[in-house]
Amino acid sequence: MPDASIRGELPPERDIEVELREQVAAAHAAGTTLAIAGGGTKAFYGRSLETAATLDVTPHQGVVAYEPTELAITVRAGTPLAAVEALLDANGQQLPFEPPHFGAAATVGGAVAAGLSGPRRPYAASVRDAVLGVRMLNGRGQVLDFGGRVMKNVAGYDVSRLMAGSLGVLGVLLEVSLKVMPKPVGKLTLLREEPLERALGLMRQWAGRSLNLTATAWADGHLYARLCGSDEALAEGRGAIGGEPLAARGFWTNLREQRLAAFDGPEPLWRVSVAPASGPLTLAERQVVEWGGGLRWFKADLDPVETRAAAQAAGGHATLFRAGGGTARGDVFTPLGEVSARLHRRLKQAFDPAGILNPGRMYPEL
Repeated sequence: MPDASIRGELPPERDIEVELREQVAAAHAAGTTLAIAGGGTKAFYGRSLETAATLDVTPHQGVVAYEPTELAITVRAGTPLAAVEALLDANGQQLPFEPPHFGAAATVGGAVAAGLSGPRRPYAASVRDAVLGVRMLNGRGQVLDFGGRVMKNVAGYDVSRLMAGSLGVLGVLLEVSLKVMPKPVGKLTLLREEPLERALGLMRQWAGRSLNLTATAWADGHLYARLCGSDEALAEGRGAIGGEPLAARGFWTNLREQRLAAFDGPEPLWRVSVAPASGPLTLAERQVVEWGGGLRWFKADLDPVETRAAAQAAGGHATLFRAGGGTARGDVFTPLGEVSARLHRRLKQAFDPAGILNPGRMYPEL
């Protein structure tokens, strides 16, 4: 239990592990499929679910352990993400990654299960990198512990990382232990007007230098670069990058939450991950680039086969992130190869042998 002086404004604590365990065990015995529900802010992500019942994890809230000097925090999965970020902020700390919320009800468990890392990902850490340990329920209703709660305890670390981005198909997250990091002393976002091809070249150049970059992006003919550090580091970075300081606040939050104009409209949204050195992809006119060129967003009704072929040719893969007009029923993620599919099936069998947890959320056979 964290000391009162570092708790900040958090919702009332509630531990419903026993109830959740009993519900999953009963579902396993009856062969009842379950949709794991958190805040629902990322329900659009992944394939649609058709299950017999819902397992609501949101009441399972509270900070289990937090000592700022340990640079780690352990929270129950239903704890609001915004409350945890506020607690860290009050203690001069932050998560290494920048998970999108997509709504006020976002939870820590949902952030880990979705595995979305935000603008800072290539310059600091992904969700998977930040996971120290998890406490979870498997498909039999058994409680499993992997990893630890502090930086020095990494037993079972790789198993804990499996939960990041697994969309609940392997188990129900009960508690998550995450690395935290000190907040930077200063921030500066620089803005340049650049065409896409030149912007990609500049981001590649900056990646090879020590510039204290924490995010880069291109949208609507403008190139953005965020620097963090001391006044001296910011001044050095500004001299190397050029451009003008961005006066308006909130750009990176709006990018993370997909509130930029380039994300507006009813068309599907494709997330295309490629090798950062890749040149421009002409899949659609409306696009946003992040991660030094490694992540491209396309707002358009694209052909899935052509889109995935273009992503593969650029050393990556494509995901139908948001389906136009509703939840996707077809392939959302790039189809697995034979070896990968076999490994995924074995993992599903090991953690959820009856296949009752979020069946088909990632792939039809999982």
